[in-house]
Amino acid sequence: MPATSFAKMTYNGLYFRIALLLLEGWLSAGCLSTPPQRVAPNAVVPAHPLDPLSKDEIVACVQLLKANGEVTDDSRFSIIVLNEPSKEEVLNFKPGETMRREAFAVVYERSRNKTYEAVVDLKNKSVLSWKAVPGMQASRLLEEMNLNPEIVKSDPRWQEAIRKRGITDFENVQIDPWGAGYVSFPDEEGLRVARAVSYYKGSSRNYYARPIEGVVAYINLNTMKVFKVIDTGVVPVPKAAADIDPRSVGALRNALQPLEITQPKGVNFRIQGNQVQWHFRFGMHPREGLVLYTVGYEDQDRLRSILYRASLSEMVVPYGDPHPAWFFRNAFDEGEDGIGRFACSLNPGTDAPNNAVFLNAVFLDDKGKPTETPRAVALYERDGGLLWKHAFPEGNESRRARQLVLAWIATVGNYEYGFNWVFHQDGSLEMEVLLTGIMQVKGVPVSPVSRQEHGEGAHGHLVGEHIAAVHHQHFFNFRLDMDVDGASGNSLVEQNTESSPPTPENPYRGAFFMKETLLRTEQEAQRQLNLVSSRKWKVIHPAIKNALGQAVGYMLIPGENSVPYAAPGSFVRKRAGFIDHHLWVTPYDPGQTNAAGYYINFNQGGDGLPKWVNANRSIENQDIVLWYTMGITHIPRPEEWPVMTVHHAGFKLVPSGFFIRNPALDVP
Repeated sequence: MPATSFAKMTYNGLYFRIALLLLEGWLSAGCLSTPPQRVAPNAVVPAHPLDPLSKDEIVACVQLLKANGEVTDDSRFSIIVLNEPSKEEVLNFKPGETMRREAFAVVYERSRNKTYEAVVDLKNKSVLSWKAVPGMQASRLLEEMNLNPEIVKSDPRWQEAIRKRGITDFENVQIDPWGAGYVSFPDEEGLRVARAVSYYKGSSRNYYARPIEGVVAYINLNTMKVFKVIDTGVVPVPKAAADIDPRSVGALRNALQPLEITQPKGVNFRIQGNQVQWHFRFGMHPREGLVLYTVGYEDQDRLRSILYRASLSEMVVPYGDPHPAWFFRNAFDEGEDGIGRFACSLNPGTDAPNNAVFLNAVFLDDKGKPTETPRAVALYERDGGLLWKHAFPEGNESRRARQLVLAWIATVGNYEYGFNWVFHQDGSLEMEVLLTGIMQVKGVPVSPVSRQEHGEGAHGHLVGEHIAAVHHQHFFNFRLDMDVDGASGNSLVEQNTESSPPTPENPYRGAFFMKETLLRTEQEAQRQLNLVSSRKWKVIHPAIKNALGQAVGYMLIPGENSVPYAAPGSFVRKRAGFIDHHLWVTPYDPGQTNAAGYYINFNQGGDGLPKWVNANRSIENQDIVLWYTMGITHIPRPEEWPVMTVHHAGFKLVPSGFFIRNPALDVP
């Protein structure tokens, strides 16, 4: 059966097309219906300009840089990724044509404290460019995040502070290094710095439950030595274990009867090479995580584009405690750490349902050696609940929804972040963000039994004996390169709903209206959510009208959101300027990919969106990019300890005038 007719039969042309790493023969061989785990093989030879780098290509990039004399065995690779070709090349590419394959690399030389960028031509085996990036620091290396604990434990000042707390078995102390951030300390200028906090793990797996409060070691990562230790005073180390395995939890509730997800006739998507027979593709990126490409919709045998590229462009987690052991905890999990390379291996049946197809991801270590994360991505169908319904006197008409989910989860320290792209049968594309894991807690001198606020009760909530979880926020910025019915000619309108004034035409004062405003420049398009006006934004193509005479469009529907509570002018607000607005809009620029700029580690701030929009470029009838900032304010609850149940957040892109009737009307 041809792929197009297959898609129409199952989803009525609604699902899109994706780059997955499977061979066409999987379905015909029956491999996709073999439980409980179906893993797609990685493509050995890239067949599309947007295919992620293969293991062989990563190795070739490193070898070419070494042969060119640019790097040595002491060099460290912050990142090696596909140097994505231009939009024009990608959109005009035909299968089987020759294509460029280039790698982009960031290299850090610790001995010189210098960062370099390289572009390597993998087909012609040459180094196209090699340049220093003055004043910028590469993102944190894996060896810095897995710091040798003896660097801290051998320091006499740290030892003295730990002994004050009655701890002499240093081997049972866990050292966690944090990105230092930039706070203009004179003794840190020009250095590469980490701040290390300590936990007493003993025999517990969840060492986060036993913070050794008030002790911070400052590490010079260039020399790998501690240059300062802060000790703010002894606080009791919590004694209670907080492990979450079944044996530690104790008696479990009675197991439920099995709930099985089965597809006896196989899945409703076909995978061919690097593409599923709907219209989108993806790649796993070591910094951004999962990236969607070339999302489109097959409408009456006509492929219509919706967006070109969608990804998490940056995120930051500012903690709200001003204490000397906490003020620096403002984690940029993407720009500082590279959230993509912390993708988990997903477990069938828990992290993803048993009917999922799993895909591996290729990353690299600090020395440029390719590594593979098994089952890093899951693709599966799930029940979507009621799709639509109306009960007539003559009988009921209703349909059940099916959703296609592309999912991955990252473990970054104590937290887990899940990201699901969900494709709906009504043409909507949804981003689900899942927050779970273990909260960051601090030791406090008060037991919850006393019912007293601890000394800094304004900055956290008690969740256990001698421990308080600190208030914090999670900000995510998603870059959405919209191509609504084409890569150019798009504009943005804002929708605000207002009450109609009391007039003779509105005698009962129940009328209201919606006003659309065209936003013409970057600075006009720095926008905030407004609950009062139910504010939304729509990308339209003014030159293309539907049969009702309306400009075709796709609308951004916000979900849960918040505003930042760190003060304007604070160091974290300077570094994460993207959190100042919920929406930013820029004209397409392939060099502008990350909302806070590309180099975040120890950066003073001011880069990224706040800098770019100063040009105040036109966004009317352009190829435009939406940057949506989503904030989650987390005020901890005891019920979230010792591990959080998943908190769901997200947003949707929904058709608005893109169709002239319900596109899911023909679902059987």
